Amino acid sequence: MIAAANGIKLIDTEGNEFFDGVSSLWVNIHGHRKAAIDEAIVRQLGQVAHTTMLGLANLPAYELAGQLVGITPAGLNRVFYSDDGSTAVEVALKMAFQYWRHQGKPDKQKFISLEQAYHGDTVGTVSVGGIDLFHRVFKPLLFTPVHIPAPSCYHCRLAADPAECGLKCAAVLEQVLAEQHEEVAGLIIEPLVQAAAGMLMSPPGYLAKVREITRKYDVLLIADEVATGFGRTGTMFACEQEAVAPDLMALSKGITGGYMPLAATLTTDEVYNAFLGDYAAKKTFYHGHSYTGNPLACAAALANLRIFREEKVIEGLGPKIAAIADRLAEMAVLAHVGQVRQCGLIVGIELMLDKSKKVPYSWEQAAGASVCRQARKYGLIIRPIGDVVVFMPPLASTVAEINTMLAIIKRSVTEVTAADWADDGLQPTDL
Repeated sequence: MIAAANGIKLIDTEGNEFFDGVSSLWVNIHGHRKAAIDEAIVRQLGQVAHTTMLGLANLPAYELAGQLVGITPAGLNRVFYSDDGSTAVEVALKMAFQYWRHQGKPDKQKFISLEQAYHGDTVGTVSVGGIDLFHRVFKPLLFTPVHIPAPSCYHCRLAADPAECGLKCAAVLEQVLAEQHEEVAGLIIEPLVQAAAGMLMSPPGYLAKVREITRKYDVLLIADEVATGFGRTGTMFACEQEAVAPDLMALSKGITGGYMPLAATLTTDEVYNAFLGDYAAKKTFYHGHSYTGNPLACAAALANLRIFREEKVIEGLGPKIAAIADRLAEMAVLAHVGQVRQCGLIVGIELMLDKSKKVPYSWEQAAGASVCRQARKYGLIIRPIGDVVVFMPPLASTVAEINTMLAIIKRSVTEVTAADWADDGLQPTDL
């Protein structure tokens, strides 16, 4: 039970301190109780806490929109606010669908997504998801996307080499669009990292190839940067690393520095202009949320971006990323670590019962959860995705703190995987 926090530490009701090793589910950027963000929210409370954006605007939302346009890929000049990552993606899907209606192409209704994709938990975002465990119970409610292979060489059945895997997956996409592009409204992708799939990393060049193919076949590209945005991959946005400018981009999580719920869907003038018309045309995008553009959240987001600029956060990530890579290289040789995966400050450590034969632990053994429980004993809170131990610390973490957190993970992995569950009758949750 968390009662307080300070910097990158969480404090429970008994006064115990824990490193926040997953940034409170990938949202915290600069640490907890960051003075600049605290003060920005307090100042905004002295003005107005909330006002609708139906027919109105507010100053923090207006200013934030301008700054988001300034830091996102070129051409994303229009901003639509919502509340969280799921709603940001839901907005993008609906906007893409309606855009083609306004363009006189109502047959363009399908969406393409990657196998093992995760884009949120609303009905539309679940529809374009690809993680059976999360989504199968809701299948009767969903529309059906076209799933294409995800270019993760470790799991991909098409190739063993990362570069070859990316090319083969891109070739599958091109074949699909060559046959169906007149029916496809958009392709949605998590740039560089499929996070909830277990931190699966795309090979270099794949994202740029996807942009090239979608542009060739006149299909909107939706970049879901909810998890990868705001410095997580080492650049402000993952799309930057391959000079990709999508048609729509979904943002949330780190947008307020981990303080308040806020999301934004950015799009181009071309998409925006398709919704313009006189009152009788009814071309409006009929979508809204009560707390859209909330002034307190936008004030927090403005302070977050100011910290990025003034403290040169992105420029300071290099040594931290290198430190993670060094520690992961040490962890990769452990007997039950099948693979370590890293993109910037995003890390997945995959556990395996037999790494030489790629034999996983059984679901019942809950090896990932057991490692995370063990790490709590040493003062680190992390979370698993199945048997993948996720590490995603606040960007404000120092190299020394990163080394300490990864040392705890290494120790916890070693201790848990050394336990003979079958012979001793020990259950993972007892560890």
